[in-house]
Amino acid sequence: MSVTLVVWGLVLYVIASFAVAYISRTGKSSTMSDYFLGDRSMGGVLSALSYSATTYSAFMMIGLAGLTFKGGVGALGFEIVYFAGVSLVVIFGPRFWAVGKKYDFVTPYEMLGVRYGSRWVAVAAGLVSLVFLIPYSAVQLSGVGYLLSGMTDGGIPFLWGVVIATVLAIIFSYVAGIRSVVWTDSLQALMMIVASILVCGLVIIELGGFSGLFGTISQTKPELLQVPGPGLFSFTTFLGLTIPWFFFAISNPQVSQRLYMPASLKALRRMLLIFLCFGFVYTVVSVLWGFSAFVAFPDLEKGDLATSSLLASDLVPPVLGVMVMVGILAAAVSTIDSILLTLSSVFSRDVWGNVTGDKDDSRQLFIGKLIIPVISIVSLIFAAMEFSMIAILSVAASVGLLVTVPAIVGAFFWRRGTAAGALASILGGVAFVVWMYLTGNKLFGLNAGVLALPVSSLIFLGVSLLTRIETRLADEFHAASVSYRTRKTPEGVPVPAE
Repeated sequence: MSVTLVVWGLVLYVIASFAVAYISRTGKSSTMSDYFLGDRSMGGVLSALSYSATTYSAFMMIGLAGLTFKGGVGALGFEIVYFAGVSLVVIFGPRFWAVGKKYDFVTPYEMLGVRYGSRWVAVAAGLVSLVFLIPYSAVQLSGVGYLLSGMTDGGIPFLWGVVIATVLAIIFSYVAGIRSVVWTDSLQALMMIVASILVCGLVIIELGGFSGLFGTISQTKPELLQVPGPGLFSFTTFLGLTIPWFFFAISNPQVSQRLYMPASLKALRRMLLIFLCFGFVYTVVSVLWGFSAFVAFPDLEKGDLATSSLLASDLVPPVLGVMVMVGILAAAVSTIDSILLTLSSVFSRDVWGNVTGDKDDSRQLFIGKLIIPVISIVSLIFAAMEFSMIAILSVAASVGLLVTVPAIVGAFFWRRGTAAGALASILGGVAFVVWMYLTGNKLFGLNAGVLALPVSSLIFLGVSLLTRIETRLADEFHAASVSYRTRKTPEGVPVPAE
């Protein structure tokens, strides 16, 4: 594809996004809550589009499509498990929202620190997210690099694509904090879904429709359509990939932090409903895209190049190809800038604030803004290493975040959970995951993706039962977490549940 056409597509996208980001400014964001949560006043539609753009990143049209290219229908099962995991938002979403309102939480780990009465729980969880979300950020940057390089046949080098995505993410994060990210996310989500549906439909028609597409696959490589696929997925591999994905909605702080942002429970419910519809359509499109790439280019060496090869082919009119490219770029940037804001708030609130004892909100906001480019540069360096199969790397990053799940679940549903148990499960779980990945070892034939959650859960349960519980903190937190169930009169008087 013409480099000039691609550059013009980028220019138009940047202009439109900057305009939306600038318009989103509503005065100076002078508090942590305002800058990182939009003052907890987001409506349901905006929250849903932003949640969708943040969740469905370069992983989908590049990573999931590449996984489908290599692993066939097993990739659909892999993503459907994540979809099932969104049901966790139904259980945890209202509780996150309720305690966020009660205690004015900015980060999910600040919540853990208060529930367990230990600043070190918040510090440990914050450091875990800083370590494991850097690779996930790098995955998004790599996705943009592969996309632009592949579409222009190297006319735009991989590293240039990575740098472009990094600069855009930093700027969007700084313009107005989460407000600019939410509004640009909404624009990007619409671009993602409209362009991908349009072009995917066109490519399928060019390949002979659904019957032609799947007929060709069944003749040339029928195992792509058979469970578990042509060798990429075994049962244990599938478990190792899907368990971290199932808990993504509560283990990844850039996603769970969004549960603090809706203005009301009604807005939260609307956010979830719209997100589910968006996610189902985008999942189907991404899988069909991967199958289409296999039919068109069965000899590709790298699955991650499936999307860029398809967009640069004669099957897609250049203008529509650029539209999809911009949509995928937008998806990646929306995830990166959301992670940048989340990690900067985690560093300033949970790590810096707790380690130094600095509780000044304005100073924490300054530190948070200061750390954004640092995190960006580290992610850029990591992306420049050009790791293969970004879908698998995405999941590997999520495995490390799984170790926070027992403490999060225990915060809401097990009053006997203690600070020592939460801290031990996080630190012990991370040590186990790192050991498994560095040594390449397996226990009972199972990898870290399968074992991380059971190991950290056993540590949490065992240590909690052996240590003392702060009963008052547990009771107060539990009462706040279920306060959303209490109806109130217009005057604010509680109404007993029927």
